[in-house]
Amino acid sequence: MKTLIKSALVHDPSSQHHGKRRDILLDKGIIAQVGVSISDSKARPIEGDGLMVTPGWIDLKAHFCDPGIEYKEDLKSGLAAANKGGFRKVLLMPSTLPVVDSKSTVEYVLHNAVHPNVEVMVAGSLSDKMEGKQLSEMFDMYATGAMAFTDDKKNVGAELMSRALEYAKNFGGLVMSFPYERALSSHGQMHEGAMSVALGMKGIPNVSEDMRVQRDLELLRYHGGRLHFMLVSTAKSIELIRKAKKEGLNVTCAIAAHQLSFLDEDLKTFDSNYKVLPPFRTKEERKALIAGIKDGTIDAICSDHSPEDIEHKVREFEDAEFGISSIETAFCSAWTSLSQHMEIADFVSLLTTGPAKVLGITNQIIEEGNPDSITVFSPTDTTTFHKSEWISKSYNSPFIGKTLIGKVVYLRFKI
Repeated sequence: MKTLIKSALVHDPSSQHHGKRRDILLDKGIIAQVGVSISDSKARPIEGDGLMVTPGWIDLKAHFCDPGIEYKEDLKSGLAAANKGGFRKVLLMPSTLPVVDSKSTVEYVLHNAVHPNVEVMVAGSLSDKMEGKQLSEMFDMYATGAMAFTDDKKNVGAELMSRALEYAKNFGGLVMSFPYERALSSHGQMHEGAMSVALGMKGIPNVSEDMRVQRDLELLRYHGGRLHFMLVSTAKSIELIRKAKKEGLNVTCAIAAHQLSFLDEDLKTFDSNYKVLPPFRTKEERKALIAGIKDGTIDAICSDHSPEDIEHKVREFEDAEFGISSIETAFCSAWTSLSQHMEIADFVSLLTTGPAKVLGITNQIIEEGNPDSITVFSPTDTTTFHKSEWISKSYNSPFIGKTLIGKVVYLRFKI
């Protein structure tokens, strides 16, 4: 079916229509026509006050749990949830069963992840079986289509990270680091501070992130290459990355959308849906995140979509798994937190040009004849996330039942 988007503000600096309100006709996966006023009685209309259209949003970190953990999420449900969240490209983490650590597992994901509106990209593991001992088949995976390499939230020793940066540099591969020193926060449950003491919970100190950022930046400085910090949460780590960028190092970083929504004090209820890694930190750290976004130190916002089933999430706080099922709520939660601090045009770059820069790819330009990889949304409407309308297989989200600012208009129905 044809789709006709009516009077949407185009935000795409590479397009001749940038900053203008346009009708956009989509047909057979192509932007068939862009104009001031388009009529087509056979097209399904999408209209509303204050609509915006951008190149398709890119999510730099999500788990679809396939192969092997499909009871939490599978490729079909994950893609449908991404579509609802407005994402047109999604980078999947390699922490599956088996791990995505070879050409064959990359091929499996790329072959089976099929959706008319969402493209899957694959991150291969840094180490064989994500055991942190020896490098995985990085070049073979790169040649097959892997976009980046990471051991997700597993511990990566200095020697392995050093070898990975050195090896990936030979073919321009992107190494992604999760900055977390487990030895400094063994069995940590939440941010270490006054609130963790009051609640009697083992803390995760800022220094566990800061030391890892500092270490990996030193390795990048020594070897060169491309390094991306997947999730940052402290003022110190942001300042270290800010200085490294000024020095000219090829480093980027992102934050999880939900990191802006909550603080450590929100864990007073011991609700395991608030248990995430990195943990929710203090007001001061959140101010540093916002400052890092505004000055360009933080390149992107990702979902860190981490679906968990009841068995692993609905239990005593210290026994529950970390993570939020968040790909459906990422845009709305982040925009709700940032709408008082920045313009929507600057915000959307964190979902478009920012993540494209991290991956070294080019955004789809909104022009006639190009594929319709675009996202249509309203920055002023609100969305209430009802459990009955949830798409992901897993419901581990503190946003269910909440009303947030922003509304995604997805162009094709879920399959």
